Amino acid sequence: MEKLAGLTHLFVTVLLGSFSAFIVIPAITDVTMSALCPGKDECSLAIYLSGFQQAIIGLGTVVMTPVIGNLSDEYGRKALLTIPMALSIIPLAILAYSRTTTSFYAYFVIRTLTAMVGEGSINCLALAYVADNISEGQRASAFGVLSGVASAAFVCGTLAARFLSTASTFQVATLVSMIATVYMRVFLKETFPKGDSSQALLKKEPGMSPDDGNSSEKIQTFKKIPSVGDLISLLKCRAAFSQAAVVVFFNGLAEGGLQASLLYFLKARFHFNKNQFADIMLIVGVMGTISQLLFMPLLAPRVSEEKLLSIGLFMGCTNIFLNSIAWSFWVPYAIAALAAFAVFANPCVRSIASKQVGPNEQGKAQGCISGISSSAQIISPLIFSPLTALFLSQGAPFYFPGFSIMCIGFASMIAFIQSTMIRAVPPISSQPTSNSIEA
Repeated sequence: MEKLAGLTHLFVTVLLGSFSAFIVIPAITDVTMSALCPGKDECSLAIYLSGFQQAIIGLGTVVMTPVIGNLSDEYGRKALLTIPMALSIIPLAILAYSRTTTSFYAYFVIRTLTAMVGEGSINCLALAYVADNISEGQRASAFGVLSGVASAAFVCGTLAARFLSTASTFQVATLVSMIATVYMRVFLKETFPKGDSSQALLKKEPGMSPDDGNSSEKIQTFKKIPSVGDLISLLKCRAAFSQAAVVVFFNGLAEGGLQASLLYFLKARFHFNKNQFADIMLIVGVMGTISQLLFMPLLAPRVSEEKLLSIGLFMGCTNIFLNSIAWSFWVPYAIAALAAFAVFANPCVRSIASKQVGPNEQGKAQGCISGISSSAQIISPLIFSPLTALFLSQGAPFYFPGFSIMCIGFASMIAFIQSTMIRAVPPISSQPTSNSIEA
C-alpha cells in the first residue's frame, strides 16, 4: 500500500472539498423550513422543492458526468476537477452572506445549476485518479480508503456543524471550499490514463485503413463527447459491468429517496432539530470512517469484492427498513451503527466496474456509473417526495408515517439481490489483447 502515499494530495483535496459539502447538511433543512414555512415542523413545499431540485440535478449529472469523465481521459483529471470544485463555492457563499427567503431562492437556483456539473463529477474524477495510480489488485482497498477520507470529512463536518451557528456554518463551508480548490490547483499533480489503447473495450473494425477519413472517425467509440450509443455499448460489453450498473441504479434510487425524505420524516415524526440530525450523521460518519479506513483494507484482499458488496447492501437495506418502523426517537440513533458495514457497497461496486475496462477508459467507466446513479436520483424524488409528503400529512390514506421509507427499502433490496448474482471475472487488462471486444 506504499503507493497510497502518492495520493496524499488527492486525499487532502477530497477531505477539504467533502468537509465543505457535509458541514451544511444538518443546517440546510432548518434553513429551508425557515425560509419557506417559518415556525412549522412539516412543510410540503420544502419536500417538493427539495425533490424537484434533486431530480433536476440528477438530470444534469446524467449528461455531464460521463462527458467530464470522458474529457478527463483526454485532458487530464486535475484540469477537469477544477471546474466542479470552483463552481461549488458560489451557492455556499450566497447563504454565508444571507439566509432570507430571497437569498434562499437565489441559492436554490445557483445550487441546482452548479450541482448539475459538480454533484457526481468530483467523486468520478477522484476515482479515476486513483485508478490511474493504483494496480488492480489494490484498487478495492484504495477506493475504500478514498471513501474513508470522505467519511472522515463527513464526521468532521457534522461535528463542526454541531457547535457552529447556522451563519457560521455556511461561512466556514465557503472558506474551506475555496481552500480546497486552491490546494488542488497548487499541489495535486496532473495524471493521464496509462496503458495501450489496444486494451480498450471497444475498438475500430479490423482492417480499417487510417486513410478512411471521416468514416474511420465515426466508428471510434468513446469520442470526446460520448453518445448514448457509446454508453450502451459499454454496458453490453461485460456482464459484470452491466450487473454492477443495475446495482448502482437501484442503490442510487434508495440513496436518492433517503436524501429527499428521511430528514423530513424524522423532523415530522420525532421533531428532530439541526443538532439531532447532526448527532445521527456523526454516528454514521464515525462508524463509516472506521470501517473504510481500518476494516476495508484488511478485508478486501481476503474477501471478494462481490461478497463485500452484498454485505454492504444488506446492511443498508436493513437500516432503511428499521428506520421506516422507528417507534421511538432513539431508534435512528441505534441503527446508525449499521453504517459500519453499509459503506462497503460504493467502493466495491466502483472497483468491480473499474476492472472491467482498460486503463485508458477509467474516466469513461466511472462517469458512466456516476451517470447511472444520477439517473436514479432523477426518478427517486419524483416517486418518494410526493409519497413522503402524503403520508406525513393529515390526508394520508392510512397511518404509516414511514411508508415511503419502507418503499425506499424495497429499492435497496433489489440492489442487494442483484449483487448476489455478480460473479468474479478476470479484469480486462489480464486478458489477451486479441480477446478485446470490438465495436
